[in-house]
Formats: sequence, structure tokens, C-alpha cells
Amino acid sequence: MLTAGIDLAAEDTNTAVAWIRWTPTGAVLEELVIGAGDDELLRAASSADKAGIDCPLGWPEPFVEFILAHHRGELAAPTDLIGRDWRRTLAWRRTDVVTHALIRRPLLSVAADRIAHTAMRCAALLARLAEEGQPVDRCGGGTVVEVYPAASLKQWGLPHQGYKGRQNSGALNDLVDRLTAAAPWLQLGDFEPVCRDSDHATDAVVAALTARAAAVGRATRPSPDDQGAAATEGWIALPTTPLTSLTTSARRADGRPGEDRGGEVQASGATAGSS
Repeated sequence: MLTAGIDLAAEDTNTAVAWIRWTPTGAVLEELVIGAGDDELLRAASSADKAGIDCPLGWPEPFVEFILAHHRGELAAPTDLIGRDWRRTLAWRRTDVVTHALIRRPLLSVAADRIAHTAMRCAALLARLAEEGQPVDRCGGGTVVEVYPAASLKQWGLPHQGYKGRQNSGALNDLVDRLTAAAPWLQLGDFEPVCRDSDHATDAVVAALTARAAAVGRATRPSPDDQGAAATEGWIALPTTPLTSLTTSARRADGRPGEDRGGEVQASGATAGSS
């Protein structure tokens, strides 16, 4: 199996892509690109069995409806114009609410934060993939799945904050130390210095690891009640088992052995143990 991880940014400079090749006993970081352009993004999503993208795959449905109503001059004025609670219903996707409840960590709002610029690029990428015949399922059932590296790290019991930026290079190196100790089967090879130098590279690796968790049925999926929202808004796949489980054989949803796409668990509040 080949998984890809995309740490997406609005511009190429801060965009990184990692490709991890999986064997029955381990995993090898085959390629790592920092400053990845559209061609690398399309290649990652097209060549991998599963590609994890660190970016919202959609916008909150209430926000979309709000924008359309305002655009058409049909918006019904809320009772409270300040409306903090009302604005929150527009700002957060269903998956943001569920993920926050699981990890107790605030998420950026694709409707109200700068991450919207990155989401615009992501939307264009998904459109290109669809045009080329790639399966695009914002619930995570196709080739592409939405991931959140910081949340994955927390689920795996690893440092998950304070490692971004040149000023936090020590924390980034500690994270790589902890990651390689927890996953001795993961061979970073010649790319290890790059991961220690760039948090974008490390996040891309974590995104590829999370893509593996989603592919072998060890990540959250939307519940039946959340399927409708996830289909348009996107859904964050959170690991539900320890990091060490990524190299053990998985079973598909039909009960047969397999390493591809079946068997993802629903988001029922389960969290992963530390490794």
C-alpha cells in the first residue's frame, strides 16, 4: 500500500507532500516534497491508495446557506445582531464539533479564519481530481480523506502543539524523536533531517500515517446521522487505535483480511491509546 500526506497551504512555499510505502512489517518514507505545486498534489492524490489532506474539504452548510441568502437579499435578520451563539452555528462544521469533543482542542473555522484561503485551493484540487475520474468522497470513503495532524498526534499520545515555526525547532526535534521511538518500523531515511527542519514536512508525514489509519479501518468515520453533513462539509479522520497498530493486519468491513479501504469505524467517541 502507498499512502500520501498533504500538508496543504494556500501557496506552494508552505505546502508539503509525503509518500509512505507500507509492507507487512513496516513503512518507508519514499518521497518528501516541500514547496509542492499543483502537479505534486495531483500526483499524490492520484498515485496513492489513500491520501490524507490537512485542510477542510468543505464549508459548514449553515454558512453556505447564510452567504447565499445574503447574496440574494433574502437573509432573515437574527433577533440578536451581535449573536455569538448564532455566529458559532455558521462558523463550525459538524466534524469540527465532533472532533473538538473528542480531542478537547480548538479547531480553526474554515468560514471565519484564514484557513479559508487554503480550503479554496483544496476545493479546486478536488474538482481537478473529479474531472480526471478520481473518486472524491468528502466523507473519506474515496481516495482522499481529511486529516488533522495535531489531532492525530494527540490521539497517539505524542506532542501535538508548540512545534511549529523556526522559534520552536527544539520542540519539533523532540516530536520527531518521540515519533520515531513510538514507530521504530517507520524509516524516514534521508528525509529525517528535513522533518527535523520543517514542521510542514513532519505534518505531511503524520498526514500520510493518518491516511493509513483511515485505509485499514482504524480511524473515525461519520455516523449515519452525520453522513449528510459530511458529504458536503467534509469529515476529519481521527485515529482510533495506537500508532503501532498501523503495521498489523487489518480486516475489511466484510470481515475478510485486507489493507485497502474498508472497515473505518464511525465517530462514536472512541479514542486511541498512546503508543
